[in-house]
Amino acid sequence: MQFIFCSALIVASGSQLSKYGDVIAEKTGLGRAWIGLVLMASITSLPELITGVSSVAIVGAPDIALGDIMGSCIYNLAILAILDVMNGHKPIFFKADKGHLLSAGFGVALMGVVLVSIMVGGSFPGLAHVGLYTPVIIVVYLIGVRAVYVYEKTAIKEFVEEVVEAGHYADITLKKAWTMYVVNALVIVFAATWLPFVAEGIAEMTGLGNSFVGTVFVAMTTSLPEVVVSITAVRIGAQDMAIANMLGSNMFNVLVLAVDDMFYTAGPLFSHISTNHVVTGIMAVIMTAVVVVGLTYPSDRKSFGRVGWDSLTLFFLWGLTIYIFYVLSVA
Repeated sequence: MQFIFCSALIVASGSQLSKYGDVIAEKTGLGRAWIGLVLMASITSLPELITGVSSVAIVGAPDIALGDIMGSCIYNLAILAILDVMNGHKPIFFKADKGHLLSAGFGVALMGVVLVSIMVGGSFPGLAHVGLYTPVIIVVYLIGVRAVYVYEKTAIKEFVEEVVEAGHYADITLKKAWTMYVVNALVIVFAATWLPFVAEGIAEMTGLGNSFVGTVFVAMTTSLPEVVVSITAVRIGAQDMAIANMLGSNMFNVLVLAVDDMFYTAGPLFSHISTNHVVTGIMAVIMTAVVVVGLTYPSDRKSFGRVGWDSLTLFFLWGLTIYIFYVLSVA
C-alpha cells in the first residue's frame, strides 16, 4: 500500500509538469526540445535523484540506488515505444529534430563510463570515498548539454518568432507556471525520499534482493513522471519535448550516479554493488542504438499497424532485460 501511495503521488504531480513545462517554453522562448532536455528531464528525474541519495546515505543500499538508475534508463527507452504507439499512424521519430542524436550519443558515452567502472570495480582508483569516474561523468554531461544547446540555437530563435504569434497560454503567467512547477517538484521529492524505505522492505519480504527490486519496482515508480509527462507532451503535439525528455532523463540519470557516489561514504559506489547491473547497462546501450537508427533513418509509416519496427525491438529488449535480471537474481 505504501508503494502504491508513493506511485500515486508521483503520477499526480508528474501529470502537471508537462503542461507547465510547455507554458515555460512558450513564455521564455527557449523551445520545447531545450526545455525537454534540461528542465523537464531534470525535474522528472528528481525521484531518481532523491531515491538514490536516500538509498546510499540513509538506507545504506547502494544496489537499490544503482538498480533504480539503470532500470530507469531502459524504462525511459521503452516509454519511447509506448509514445510511438500513441502517436497515430506516423512514427514518433518522423520529422523529429536531429538534435536528439546528440542526446542519444552522449547518453551512450555516459553509460559507457558507468559500464567500464562497474567491470573494473574495486580496482578503480578514487579520491577519498569518491571514484575518479564521478568527475568524468559530470564533465561529459555538461559538455553534452552545451553541445545540444549550441546545435539548437537556430531552432530556438525560430521558435521564439512562432511563439509570439501563438500565445497558447495567454491566461497563465510565467510566475504561476514556475510556482506550480516548484510545488509539484516538492511533492515528488517527498514521495521519492520515502520510496527506498518501502523498497528495502519489499526486497526483504519477497526475497528477490535489492538489485532486482531496485531495477524493476523502484525504477518503474521513479520513471512514472517521465511516462506521464511524455504522454501528455505527445497529446498536446510536443513530440520533440517528449523525445528530449526521455533521452535527457537518461543523461541526467547517469549524472545522478555521480551525486550518489559523493553521498556514499563507505567508498567508491561502484566497488560496493552487484556486477549484475552490467546487463542492464549493456541493454540500455543497445536500446539507445535502436533509437539512433530510428532517428537517422525515420520511416514515414509504421510497419505493423500502429507499431513500428523500432518500437517492437525496444519492447522486446526491455522484456528480455527484466527476464535476464530476474534469472540472475534468483540464481
